[in-house]
Amino acid sequence: MATEAMASGSTNGTSVPKVDNFIHGVFLAPSTQQYLEVTNPANDHTIGLVGVSEIDDVQAAVQAAQDAFPEWSGWTTKARAAVMLKFHALVQEHAEELARLIVAENGKNLTEALADVAKGNETVEYSCSLPQLAQGKTLSVSSGGVSCQDRRVPLGVVASIVPFNFPFMVPMWTIPIALVMGNTMVLKPSEKVPLTMHRVASLLQQAGLPDGVFNMVQGTQAAVQALIAHEHVKAVTFVGSSHVAQLVATSCRGLHKRCTALGGAKNHLVALPDCDVESAARDICVSFAGCAGQRCMAASVLLLVGTAQETLLNMVVQNAASLAPGSEPGQVGPVIDVVSYDKILRYIAQAEQDGAKVLLDGRGWKRKEGCWIGPTVLLHSSPTDTTMTEEVFGPVLSVYVCSSWEEAIAIEKANEFGNAASIYTTNGANAEWFLSRFQAGMLGTNIGIPVPREPFSFGGLYGTKSKYGDMDITGDGGMEFFSNRIKITSKWPLKRTADTMLNGVGPSNGTVASGTAKKTVDQANFAGSM
Repeated sequence: MATEAMASGSTNGTSVPKVDNFIHGVFLAPSTQQYLEVTNPANDHTIGLVGVSEIDDVQAAVQAAQDAFPEWSGWTTKARAAVMLKFHALVQEHAEELARLIVAENGKNLTEALADVAKGNETVEYSCSLPQLAQGKTLSVSSGGVSCQDRRVPLGVVASIVPFNFPFMVPMWTIPIALVMGNTMVLKPSEKVPLTMHRVASLLQQAGLPDGVFNMVQGTQAAVQALIAHEHVKAVTFVGSSHVAQLVATSCRGLHKRCTALGGAKNHLVALPDCDVESAARDICVSFAGCAGQRCMAASVLLLVGTAQETLLNMVVQNAASLAPGSEPGQVGPVIDVVSYDKILRYIAQAEQDGAKVLLDGRGWKRKEGCWIGPTVLLHSSPTDTTMTEEVFGPVLSVYVCSSWEEAIAIEKANEFGNAASIYTTNGANAEWFLSRFQAGMLGTNIGIPVPREPFSFGGLYGTKSKYGDMDITGDGGMEFFSNRIKITSKWPLKRTADTMLNGVGPSNGTVASGTAKKTVDQANFAGSM
């Protein structure tokens, strides 16, 4: 059992919680005894100290998971799901507490933080249905008594490396499904937002999860590398930047490990002249400015097809201009840190240098404290501008006017990412034309954030900068990723011999020859008693 939720530390004379590793049901300080500051991006205040783990800590966490695997995998799927059902109820009970942690460490407004918790808990709820969904199949394939069946079996110890932008939801993409499928886990949260998952570890324990089934190591690159390289880790999931996703997938491939590594995005929204202007404008604004643009499903590029699109563009700008900075519902929070802030500023400056017109400038939100940048809308004259083609990961929308449907599709297909795209139109045939041509893994019609929900899986197209490795994440893809399919072909004799009956195997009311001679007995009549 955990002896305490968090140890205490101090910075500048102020007491703040220490966020330690969680290994075999106990919160443990890292072997390095080193900590990094966790800051609130809204005001730069230090709100915690997160441990810096290295190889010894990872070794201990993986060993705890390895030791717990035989017993946990021996539980029935139904019994494992029962733990997740209790956890689901605890998350609902503590939803606002978790949301407040997300607001403090990530910067989302309260509505967005509550949605982070609610959407993550939907995956927990889905995992409770796995006793039904993960059932295998059995089929008689021959009149000679041959049958085939498949069973799903767990992999063993799995590792999950998660980003800062959704402190609860993204970890829930992997934890509940992996555990209900019978695996044990080591999670590495982002060092920028460790507080939420620290609380979640206690809730999992409170739900009845046995010690060692779920473990967590804090830290940076060294912890990630040690996790991937560990011989007992059978599979790795990663969500983050494209650069790191590719590195993770390459490392796993070299070690012959299963891997799903989701990278960045450059999502295109195409608006046709026949779209519902008011609805589309509202939707587009929420998509690119919500969560301060720090989500891989955010609208990055708006392609306006045709010349009569001034009304839609003006309405998007007006809606975005009406947004205010803050953490209350409907407001736009800060970006995660000064590194992200500076990068976004560079992209806006680069767009201006490339000749883009700034229709709405969010740089005026700058404050003495915090990393504040407002919604920014750029009208480009070239589809190859840097800000049109690279991921910004902030509240920045690049707009380009296309002369035809074909030009819009060509621009969407030319981008190196393959995450998401959406079409705005009131005509079904128009929508289908684009849906059949987009090059992205998640598509939408009249929706700015086309996130599939369980049982559908989440993931962009393999072979693009949005996805490396194997399979999708969450839903059916998660069930497939976190299990092996074992195929069994069996042949049982249609007749049973008398010697098996004499040895106490099966019914013994057949005819047996005298002496040691044994006579084959037809067992068909015994089917009802077997």
